[in-house]
Amino acid sequence: MRIVIGLIVPFIAVDLLIPLVNAVEVRVFEMPFVFTWLFCWFILTSGCLAICWFCFDRLQEDSDLDA
Repeated sequence: MRIVIGLIVPFIAVDLLIPLVNAVEVRVFEMPFVFTWLFCWFILTSGCLAICWFCFDRLQEDSDLDA
């Protein structure tokens, strides 16, 4: 599940949906919507990675620190 949240969702949003988003003629803050989409996904990708860490990896022991 963490692979889907951390990798697949941002990949689909940034790489695969760009042709659909590029067809939108809306302007947000005087910028084309595709630029706003990409900028928002910079932040949302960090959010997806934070969700993965809080839900799946936070409670695992760090074996690298034991050595």
